[in-house]
Amino acid sequence: MTRAAVIAALALFATACGGAPPGGQASGGTFTYAISADPGVLDPAMGVLSVTNTVLSLAYDTLVGADSAGRIVPGLAEKWDVRPDAVTFTLRKDVTCSDGSKLTPADVAENVNHIADPATKSPVYGVLVPSGMKAEADDAAGTVTLSTPKPFGFILESSRLLFIVCGKGVKDRPLLARGTSGSGPYTLTEAAPGDHYTFKVRRDYAWGPGGATARELPERVVLKIVPNEQTAANLLVAGSLNGATFYGPDRARMESTPGIGKLHPSTSNGQFFYHQGDDRPTKDVAVRRALTQAVNLKELAGIAGSGSGRPPTGLVLDPRPCKGDSVTGHVPGYDTAAAGSALDAAGWKAGPDGVRVKDGKRLTLRLLYATTRGPGVQAAAEYLAAAWQKAGAEVKLNGVLDTKMSESLNATQDWDVGWLPIGVTLPSQLVGFLSGPAVPKGANFAHLANPRYAQLVAEAMGQPGQAGCRLWLEAESALFDDADLVPVVENTELVATKGATFQLTAGLFVPTSLRLTGGS
Repeated sequence: MTRAAVIAALALFATACGGAPPGGQASGGTFTYAISADPGVLDPAMGVLSVTNTVLSLAYDTLVGADSAGRIVPGLAEKWDVRPDAVTFTLRKDVTCSDGSKLTPADVAENVNHIADPATKSPVYGVLVPSGMKAEADDAAGTVTLSTPKPFGFILESSRLLFIVCGKGVKDRPLLARGTSGSGPYTLTEAAPGDHYTFKVRRDYAWGPGGATARELPERVVLKIVPNEQTAANLLVAGSLNGATFYGPDRARMESTPGIGKLHPSTSNGQFFYHQGDDRPTKDVAVRRALTQAVNLKELAGIAGSGSGRPPTGLVLDPRPCKGDSVTGHVPGYDTAAAGSALDAAGWKAGPDGVRVKDGKRLTLRLLYATTRGPGVQAAAEYLAAAWQKAGAEVKLNGVLDTKMSESLNATQDWDVGWLPIGVTLPSQLVGFLSGPAVPKGANFAHLANPRYAQLVAEAMGQPGQAGCRLWLEAESALFDDADLVPVVENTELVATKGATFQLTAGLFVPTSLRLTGGS
């Protein structure tokens, strides 16, 4: 994930499931869903926010998909041939773009090469498109080959979240800022930033997963921007919404409200990063460990997860390709006395007002967090501030909307600690965020430099599938050992439905699953 490096409140790709479509009623009508923030620019090459990718999933297809167990299944590609450093996809022949043009292998190749072009400054380069990847099309054979300079263990799996632009959008990227040009079952017809996005169905769509078509889909989809969960709950109960996601207290209310459809749990990470730029106090590993020791992470998890979270076991969301626990035994334990002693030893001595000072500089921490992740995150930020103030730090809270998170993390870099729930489905998708060039030259927004992590990742990259899993898990543990980032909780969320059924996978709509049931 990345973002010209960069990111943004990311549960980049959080996992969720909505109700499976049993049958539903005939096509027609409008499906309305609440999203918590504006998606910003809609060009898939620049989409890093989870909310952006949720919006894009209605209009774009991917080369392959994944079933509920994480197994790769056909998408735009009907078959593929995998080698250690390349994968060749054979495309379906019946796919058309929203402007009526035929999808070609050249279109697919241009998507990959555009993202890989340094001039694009794509935040998904090194995340959805592995570093160094190139694409070559053979239009006559109907194939496109993606290759990497060295063997890459997830070369097939990495393509499942890459939205493919086709038609006019391939050559005219500016039209994608507030429009869509994809092969998916819906086309954006109205963009009202800050309020709503309206999509219209493509009845000719007939190449969905498992042969799904658009015959029974709602005529329109409206994604309504509703930052406040209580408001979303009220709209859902009133029947003005067909679906919304809940993180906080309104979740329990939705569970007990008659007429609300099945509530479907999903997960996202609750974690915070320390900024390690040269001018930051948290560049010092001793300070990072001490600040972590000053926090009762178990209590913090209960607050951040609104009492419904689970202990974290890693950075990759389910279904994980690598099973195991990279967290336990690698995060500094709660010990306020040890935290104080460590800060003293690092040269940060208590000043006359209780705030620690070193070389005339106060221990000031600017804590950045998103305000759209529910009241639990707000309370967690306040809890962190109190714990660190007790340890002798001056803490300044900065709550921002998702769309401002990327700007703060990258452009201004005005933060010291960031609560950032990055959610990915492959460990390789984290590498650009957690190592390599720092912003603005890369995606490494926190300026992390962990030699052990880099070494283990380099070894793991060339190991296919399960063979590299031990190394990937050890790499994550190396980050926690040095308190580069601190995993706090695996949040469980709920998607509530009314008058409709649908599915979400990896935080994205399965648009062919949308059905209006007529319930109220």
